Amino acid sequence: MTTPYAWRKSSHSGEGDGNSCVEVATTPTHIAVRDSKAPARATLTFTAEAYTPFVDALAQRYSTVTDFAKLRG
Repeated sequence: MTTPYAWRKSSHSGEGDGNSCVEVATTPTHIAVRDSKAPARATLTFTAEAYTPFVDALAQRYSTVTDFAKLRG
């Protein structure tokens, strides 16, 4: 994936002021994920085939976006 990405807020980022906001960018073959509060930090990039199992694994472990935010610290 080459930058610049067309970032958008994930529909699973939670409600309210977006304290647990995750942004995603997609291409036909890859999906990138970043923390909107720290966009210059690391970006996770997945193949399209690997993204869904990654999100499914997180969903099984963390029941809410707030739980996932606690993981990030």
